[in-house]
Amino acid sequence: MTDSIDTAWREQHAYLVNLGYQLLGDIGDAEDVAQEAFLRLARAGEPVEDVRAWLTVVTGRLCLDLLRSARVRRVHLGGDSATATVPDPAPGPADRVTLDDEVSAALLAVLRMLSPGERVAFVLHDVFGAPFEEIATTVGRPVGTCRQLARRARAKVTGAGPGLVEVTRAEHRHVTEAFITACANGDLTALTAVLDPEVWGVGTVLADPPVPAQVNHGRHDVAVNLLRYLGPGATVVCAAEPVLLAFDRGRLFAVVVLTLRGERVMKIEATADPAARQP
Repeated sequence: MTDSIDTAWREQHAYLVNLGYQLLGDIGDAEDVAQEAFLRLARAGEPVEDVRAWLTVVTGRLCLDLLRSARVRRVHLGGDSATATVPDPAPGPADRVTLDDEVSAALLAVLRMLSPGERVAFVLHDVFGAPFEEIATTVGRPVGTCRQLARRARAKVTGAGPGLVEVTRAEHRHVTEAFITACANGDLTALTAVLDPEVWGVGTVLADPPVPAQVNHGRHDVAVNLLRYLGPGATVVCAAEPVLLAFDRGRLFAVVVLTLRGERVMKIEATADPAARQP
């Protein structure tokens, strides 16, 4: 059982953290939810046939519980559910970030406009491709209702402005997921496989005084350099296709933009703030 859990962790952990971030918009909560999902998998009394689907359902339920509890707290405080926030007595990681992390603000703002059910249905189906039968189990509502929730959410996202619906592109989702998982596992072979033979990367470091941008060409050199910064120890999630965010123990330290050609990454543009990484 331990071996199967270890395998599931390598294959699915990055996926679950990314899923949690898409639903919750908070990297700490996303990591906590993924951890809890694996704890429940370890405690499962019977073998799980489809581990990915099982973990997706559990993670979706945990996120839905958090979203609902957050909404209850906002209502209790007398605020509007779409705009009010719960006071935080201590500064969170976002208050300490020095890198400009507004790249995902538009999408997250729209997701916050959705009801918990709409958000879960939209993200699970349109972003992660989960079938509505599976979503119905997660949300605890009929399949038809889940279709309506996703349809309403899709209309709100589409109406929020051009470009936001790009997160639904299946080809971006598959490549991005493979990219994130390879980085999380420090898997040079898997990372190289998603890179175009002519891939090149450019990295900009926020520093005073400014330093020259670093440029790499070719699969091997680009992959090795990526793992140096985005490998194990960093947490990479998708903010909005094709933008990735990299965190170090809850602190944002890099924004990465992927350019795809077919089903491969052709160009990688990264902006990093080394001061945001904890020693």
